[in-house]
Amino acid sequence: MPTPPAYSLVATDLDGTLLRSDDTVSPRSRAALAHAAAAGARHLIVTGRAVPGIRALLADLGYAGPVVCGQGTQVYDAGSARMLSSVTLDRELADAALGKIEAEVGQVFAAVDQDGAGGRTLIEPGYRMPHPSLPARRTGRREELWAAPIIKVLVRHPELTDDELAAAARAAVGELASVTMAGPGTVELAPHGVDKGTGLALAAELLGCDPSDTVAFGDMPNDLPMFRRSGHRVAMANAHAELRAAADEVTLSNQDDGVAVVLERLFG
Repeated sequence: MPTPPAYSLVATDLDGTLLRSDDTVSPRSRAALAHAAAAGARHLIVTGRAVPGIRALLADLGYAGPVVCGQGTQVYDAGSARMLSSVTLDRELADAALGKIEAEVGQVFAAVDQDGAGGRTLIEPGYRMPHPSLPARRTGRREELWAAPIIKVLVRHPELTDDELAAAARAAVGELASVTMAGPGTVELAPHGVDKGTGLALAAELLGCDPSDTVAFGDMPNDLPMFRRSGHRVAMANAHAELRAAADEVTLSNQDDGVAVVLERLFG
């Protein structure tokens, strides 16, 4: 009788976790994911990126199942190229949230990810993309950010650190939106109550898996909700201190195939 896999689901963040700094997945990580799949585990990508920003990567990986995108706002089926679930952020609330943040910390610069598999990233004057390789269209003024439904807002401050901005935004926004830090220069506002944890739970249900039977890999505070629902939590060596503190173990960095190291041990 075959031995069941150590975990039925392998949930990986992308930036700073599965992806190297050049936005590629190493041969060793690919092999480790394939080995886990051969043992019966499913791979679930759980990322802050919206669907348009990862379709090429999904094709390169031969990824055909559900993927959690946009901080949990989107669940997309890569095999059928179909959006399974999408939660939008009310644009009036988003604009009001930015106003509350600016009342506390002064001017901020914002961008939005639009809803839908073909949604665009719009950036207002002064906003600098943390991932220059991702496509974005610059607007002439903030009002243009609200031209179509959105899933989240990205916020930057010219002087505050990411931790300082996230804390200030969380205090100012309250229940208007969920505030998280997704990476260097990436503080984000998503619909209240929506996060990587809710996205993981929905995708796991679609796959017929128990979220608690998940080994999860991440590097930033936006991965904390995913960690809370998972059975085993692995932080990268390059992870934010808050995530490292919540992890069951710390592996090597994304540059050193930290995901592969753990998968080789668990499924080897």
